[in-house]
Amino acid sequence: MNFFIEVLVGGLLAGIMYSLVAIGFVLIYRASGVFNFAQGALVLFSALTFVSLVERGLAFWQAFAITVVVLFILAVLIERLVLRHLINRSVITLFMATLGLSYIIEGLAQTVWGTQVHGLELGIPDEPIEFFGILISKLDLFSAVVAGLLVIALSLLFSKTRFGLSLRAVADDPLAAQSIGIRLNHIWIIVWTVAGFVALVAGLLWGARLGVQFSLSLIVLKALPVLIIGGFTSISGAIVGGLIVGASEKLAEIYLGGIIGGGLENWFPYALAIIFLLIRPSGLFGEKTVARV
Repeated sequence: MNFFIEVLVGGLLAGIMYSLVAIGFVLIYRASGVFNFAQGALVLFSALTFVSLVERGLAFWQAFAITVVVLFILAVLIERLVLRHLINRSVITLFMATLGLSYIIEGLAQTVWGTQVHGLELGIPDEPIEFFGILISKLDLFSAVVAGLLVIALSLLFSKTRFGLSLRAVADDPLAAQSIGIRLNHIWIIVWTVAGFVALVAGLLWGARLGVQFSLSLIVLKALPVLIIGGFTSISGAIVGGLIVGASEKLAEIYLGGIIGGGLENWFPYALAIIFLLIRPSGLFGEKTVARV
């Protein structure tokens, strides 16, 4: 029984890591109704910027603050050079724009910081600790705490602030929001900056485990079943979807892998996502939205 609980808890904590990436997608989708394929590139770019600054002698918080400023500048450039020119364009046009942005951001990271793999130490070793007789990874536990605090902060931001009210107005009806004085360009800049901040946190946690390398941008693929299951418009859905994906892939690998073969961890979440698409296309917490920028 203890082994089952260890596998389950390990999967749930690993799912939090997927949720951190998925939250960035939710933020952009709520503001524009578009799946932001560039979020994975933001994870790579932010983590690579941070670790490169640290390697050049900056303290942790100095590198963190500078990286946030860089992400803000990047958000401004994206809004000025891309988003404002794609108002009222089709869904496929907007999606292709984010796809192009992902390659541009990855190329920019490679040009500025190089292509070598960087080690990243957060002072939290990826080693197990015993908790009520169950072994839990310190890094996974730390990630869960960080994710929980981030979700609380974002929930307060969207429910208790003027920006949150403005974002909900834009999500409901962008034309009506503009008519009452809400500036969409400001909303987009703030949303992309917050999404970049979330990408930075996710990139640091993933980079501490895997190293900061260009494969980090591919975790966008793991966030997709999380979004399908939880819903593209809900931060809570991203967390629940991540927990479901993390737990199901670990349990499937352990208990079904010996029966139908290994490698289930790589494809089982996508099979589960297809089932959700057939049963509940909008996800557990999602709502129907119309694509817009």
